[in-house]
Amino acid sequence: MNALRTLIKRYQLASVLVLAVLLAVVLPLALDIFRLNLVGKYLTYAFVAVGLVMVWGYGGVLSLGQGVFFGLGGYAMAMFLKLEASDPITTKIQSTPGIPDFMDWNQITALPALWVPFKSLTFALFAVVAAPTLLAWIVSFAMFKRRVGGVYFAIITQAVALIVTVLIIGQQGYTGGVNGMTDLKTVLGWDTRTDQAKYILYYLCVALLLASILLCRWVQTGKAGTLLLAMRDKEDRVRFSGYDVANFRIFTFCLAAALSGIGGALFSLQVGFMSPSFVGIVPSVEMVIFAAVGGRMSLVGAVYGTLLVNAGKTFFSESFPDLWLFLMAALFIGVTMAFPMGLAGLWESTVVPWWAKRQGRKQPVAELPVAAATATSATAPDPTGGARLPAGVTGQQA
Repeated sequence: MNALRTLIKRYQLASVLVLAVLLAVVLPLALDIFRLNLVGKYLTYAFVAVGLVMVWGYGGVLSLGQGVFFGLGGYAMAMFLKLEASDPITTKIQSTPGIPDFMDWNQITALPALWVPFKSLTFALFAVVAAPTLLAWIVSFAMFKRRVGGVYFAIITQAVALIVTVLIIGQQGYTGGVNGMTDLKTVLGWDTRTDQAKYILYYLCVALLLASILLCRWVQTGKAGTLLLAMRDKEDRVRFSGYDVANFRIFTFCLAAALSGIGGALFSLQVGFMSPSFVGIVPSVEMVIFAAVGGRMSLVGAVYGTLLVNAGKTFFSESFPDLWLFLMAALFIGVTMAFPMGLAGLWESTVVPWWAKRQGRKQPVAELPVAAATATSATAPDPTGGARLPAGVTGQQA
């Protein structure tokens, strides 16, 4: 038990445990399956927000193209699901049975070579992590090795998001175009649309998200985390100390991309489709908002920020369909102006000190031992500087 307490204190896991109880116990008991499935969808975005905490909060590099990696992971999983849904029996009314419907609509008569490996679930799971990581390595290696950072890196990642979106939409016969990949129903014959399947996928998402937070927390508490903070504040000093700043930032950027790819794959599984609307600039900026609202220095705060912003988005769009975009903008501007470090910063700067002060007031003042109090009150210092005399007796009387 003491070892567990030490571990929790060392890695600051108390907030992670509270989050785990909320996601794994409270929400499933409080929400119906429809709303719980919505929360599961929100949690897939939280993978991106957690990665942004590492890249932006600890690494000091803002990326406005994380939607690309989310989309690549989602498309890798969607390709496997689409092939499973396009068996020859199901697609027998097509001109070419056995290929996805959008390929048949675009007069493609054979499955492209790029799609063939995605018939294997093992390869698809590998691609979910490998494809985003590879693209992230190419982009970050080209930029960080040339010491490109700051606003220039943010603009370049935006350009990458735009290029990938245009590429996906333009290759309609291979990607489904602007409509994306739809009608994703089963995984190895297991129907993902049932209530039982939705519960299982939700808990799978929660488990992987908590594992991602623990992994990032382990990186933060190690030497790499210390160097990331040092590079963010004093990059030249770290470089002159003999460390390769570029390699650390490449590693962090690839880690964030891999986490985003996992989130995208879980999105395809839970929602049942994937489209370029989750790849471009707009979703990438929204994902930055999730991390900013929750706190760009807090892994757990990023999850809460993701849940809060998406819950507000759903509520406003349902209740005020004509005004919800303005209300969401007001929410973001208000939170970032009032709490620059997000909700986690507000908690650390206001709630924690208030609670500590309140607990301090409740603690009684320690009473002196009776003997010590009697001895103190029984004697008084001699004004002439001599020996201590009994209380009430002056030096003249002595």
